[in-house]
Amino acid sequence: MQYMQQDMDYVKELREYMLHKLFQEIPLLYLNGSARERLPGNINISLDYVEGASLLVLLDMEGVCASAGSACTAGDHSISHVLKAIGLPEELARGTIRFTLGPDNTKEEVDQVVQYMKQFVQDLRGFSEEYDIRQEPGVE
Repeated sequence: MQYMQQDMDYVKELREYMLHKLFQEIPLLYLNGSARERLPGNINISLDYVEGASLLVLLDMEGVCASAGSACTAGDHSISHVLKAIGLPEELARGTIRFTLGPDNTKEEVDQVVQYMKQFVQDLRGFSEEYDIRQEPGVE
């Protein structure tokens, strides 16, 4: 029981570390669900101007395991009823990605995933006309 609590504490700390790094490095990123009431290893985020499916392909090519949407719709290409229920707009729901961390993950792995995410999100947003328009001065 003691080891299980230690593992949970470590995973929660790693999750908080990864969330901090993601928010520090990637603009227009949103946490889905409660920041406090969540499983220790759960990270479910949405990104503006990014298709989650495209991001998953790029991450997979680097050996990073992640999922799009919520666990309830794993393998399904429709928008999760859970994401709809929390009021997530469809555009953000399509840019949702989910990571699950465990006690065998390390900060070095998290740092690498964050760097992949930063680069891939930047690359994918480069293909978005809406993102390009939003970046023009005076456009909101």
